Amino acid sequence: MASPERVRLGDLLVQQALITQAQLGEALAAQRSTGRKLGRTIIDKGWVDEVQIAKALARQLRAPFVDMTKASVRPEIARLLTETQARRLRALPLEETPHGVRVGMADPTDLGAYDEITRLLKCEVELAVVAESQLLSAIDRSYHRTEEIAGHAKELGTELASTRESLVDRRASTEDAPVVRLLYSVFEEALRVRASDIHFEPQERSLRIRYRVDGVMHVQSEADPKIANAVALRLKLMSGLDISEKRLPQDGRFAVKLRGGGVDVRISTMPTQHGESVVMRLLNQNSGLLSLAALNLPPRVAQALQRAIARPSGMVLVTGPTGSGKTTTLYAALNALNSTERKIITVEDPVEYRLPGLNQVQVMEKIDLSFDRVLRSALRQDPDVILVGEMRDRNTAEIGMRAALTGHLVLSTLHTNDAMSTPIRLLDMGVPRYMVALSLHLVLAQRLMRVVCPHCAEPHHPDPHEQAWLSALAKPDELAAAQLRRGRGCGQCNQTGHIGRTGVFEFVEMTQDLVDALNHGEPAAFTQAARRQMAGHTLARDALRLVLEGRSTIEDAMRIGNGVEDA
Repeated sequence: MASPERVRLGDLLVQQALITQAQLGEALAAQRSTGRKLGRTIIDKGWVDEVQIAKALARQLRAPFVDMTKASVRPEIARLLTETQARRLRALPLEETPHGVRVGMADPTDLGAYDEITRLLKCEVELAVVAESQLLSAIDRSYHRTEEIAGHAKELGTELASTRESLVDRRASTEDAPVVRLLYSVFEEALRVRASDIHFEPQERSLRIRYRVDGVMHVQSEADPKIANAVALRLKLMSGLDISEKRLPQDGRFAVKLRGGGVDVRISTMPTQHGESVVMRLLNQNSGLLSLAALNLPPRVAQALQRAIARPSGMVLVTGPTGSGKTTTLYAALNALNSTERKIITVEDPVEYRLPGLNQVQVMEKIDLSFDRVLRSALRQDPDVILVGEMRDRNTAEIGMRAALTGHLVLSTLHTNDAMSTPIRLLDMGVPRYMVALSLHLVLAQRLMRVVCPHCAEPHHPDPHEQAWLSALAKPDELAAAQLRRGRGCGQCNQTGHIGRTGVFEFVEMTQDLVDALNHGEPAAFTQAARRQMAGHTLARDALRLVLEGRSTIEDAMRIGNGVEDA
């Protein structure tokens, strides 16, 4: 197809039997009263969808229809048009052809847009038809709002250079201030790419903006370092921090409303050599709390956790490094326990999730509202279940374990590498041996692994190093049936090869054998008993399971388990 042609959409849909003549008349009448486009009117009435309309146009114009949910567009091809041009023209370069460039258009009958695209690309344009919503999503993926964010940053830098007044003094409440537009663009893009954290990092020659997506850092853009102070200042105002204090770290939180929904933001500032580094953890209000079933725990792990939280007293610990999903698991357990018959108190720093029916307390060390002080007061509030955000020191651990010994169910977290070392770690903190043996019922260790993108997954042949890891952990029959995969990168996964994360788990249940071994006083005896209980059910084996099923990669699994396990 050399160029577009005029097409009457309504007649085309009737001709292809997608709507009736009566429906067309009704849609035209509605269009005259609302002024909306005919296609949108027909879609809103539910007679056809965007994809059906796009395919009908493609058939009529003898042009290819491209499903943008499956297409992979190289960034250098997409950026033959700028982001502004792509959004205005509702078009995106898709691929090079022998004679020019194939361009996807949401409205291939727009002659003016076609002429402008030809002028901008200065080559032959071959048109393809795409659904509009898919096109807009593809534009978001291809450009990452880079131009928009860079433009706001440049505007902010220009304003700061043109005035000696404080930006915050003049514009603190002005919603169209450049710093506000910059931050909202950054937040919206972070929400779109499923980022868990946003990092503003002042460098010597730039302000680097990075996102953490599925546990991995990605650079979003680089801005003028002169705007770093204004950005940090605005974020401090939003979170109620001391804007005059730049020498000490500060922590706070705020909520922000975006087009994609509401987000709770946890903010941490820290002075660095070139300015204040600001890191924000994003907690999507629309994502909701997971149920235990939604965690997709292996059946053996799910049964152990259900047994532990069904008890009226005792302690359950979830362990792992920062960002391993410990709080999500604990709140899924609280969600299962939450009822009008139970009083549940949480003591956290900070409160990450808000769950109706719970009594949630935010620890504030600067006013001496510490974990141990709040925990002592919580015990006088007649609770049935207590969640302690983290066992940070001996006092907190002892109070929590005393509560577990006196009829309370206590849930908490601890930073340890695996399940079997956790009781030993508590002893090292100075907690009496009898407390650990009598109060601790279950230790659940977990990690998060990235999931291979289903849209671009392909078979993977391991290199010698990966093969050695597989051979050390997997049985021959497991290797024979393995479906090893990895993602090559596509538009759906932002060229990363991964979409989302899933958990891997191991646990130690404090049976009589383990209690006796712990009371015996020899850490080696306890470790051997725990290893026998966990045989074949370790973090490494659980990670191997995901690899053999093709759900995650060997590279990710090797970060979790490198040792030889008893299969």
